[in-house]
Parts: sequence; structure tokens; C-alpha cells
Amino acid sequence: MDKGRNGKFVLGITLICIGFLLILSTFGVIPSLGRLISKFWPMIFIFISLLFHAGYYSNKNNVGLLVPGGILLTLGVVFQTAELWDIYGVMWPGVILAPAVGLYELYYFGNREKGLLIPVGILSAISLFFFTFTIGNLRGLSKFILPAGLIFAGLIILIKDQRNSKKSNDDYSDI
Repeated sequence: MDKGRNGKFVLGITLICIGFLLILSTFGVIPSLGRLISKFWPMIFIFISLLFHAGYYSNKNNVGLLVPGGILLTLGVVFQTAELWDIYGVMWPGVILAPAVGLYELYYFGNREKGLLIPVGILSAISLFFFTFTIGNLRGLSKFILPAGLIFAGLIILIKDQRNSKKSNDDYSDI
């Protein structure tokens, strides 16, 4: 099949599928398109972010594409989570976290400029600060998320400190 016919074939199949979905929606077999879009609109952000990330991975010189990619990916995840469980009152600090994720991707995949870590740290800390207050709006086991996170962070610090001290002791044993 040549390119022209291949494109028409894909377009034809797409239109047929959309038509069947609309008919099924009309008969109530599946939710209406409007209802699906109203519930899953943040997936648009996630899809666009994947295009930015694909642009970077197709040409690694375009590291700047990761900033909007990371921002849109984080916003998409935050909004989709909030939409599915109706927890916008809990998830809003994720909006503050979004630029930090984009800048961290730029740092990690770029030239590792230390200056990028300053806004990443500030925005992450502000977001975490507000998350600690909003997480209380959840019910059930969610009240244990913050204490468990603090315990986990403390364990990581202790384990890393123990490894570093063991490594430095091993360095001195060679003398």
C-alpha cells in the first residue's frame, strides 16, 4: 500500500471506530463522549507531555523540551488523580511541584548545572509543606502517609550515613 492509500485506510478505520463508539454511547452501552472527556481531560496534558519527552529522546540536544514535558506530566497526574477521586483539596500543592519536576528533568538530563537545584528544592519544599496540611483531608490510612514518609526518610539518611562512615573507615584502613 502506498502512503496515500495507507493514510486513507487509517482515517477510514478511525472514523468507523468513532461512529461505533457514538452509537454505543447513544444506546447507553458505554458512557457518553462528553462524560468521558469531563472525567479524563487531564490525559490531554499527559499525552502532550509524552510528545515533549519523545521530542527530547529523538534528539538529545533538545534538552529544553523536558521542562514543559515534566510540568505537563506532573499537572496531568495531579489533575487526573484529583478528578478520579474528587480530591482537588488535597492535590493542589502538586501544581507548585510541577515546575520543580520540569527543572529537575532539565538538571538530570542536561549539563547538571547546580543552580537548577535551588528552585527545584524551594518549590519541592513548598509543595511538601502544603501537602502535609492537605493530606489530613483524606480519610482512613492516609493519616499514616506523613509519619510513614518521615520514618522512611529517616531510615534512608541513617543507612546512607552508615555506608559513608564505613567507606571512610575502609579508606583509612589502607594507610
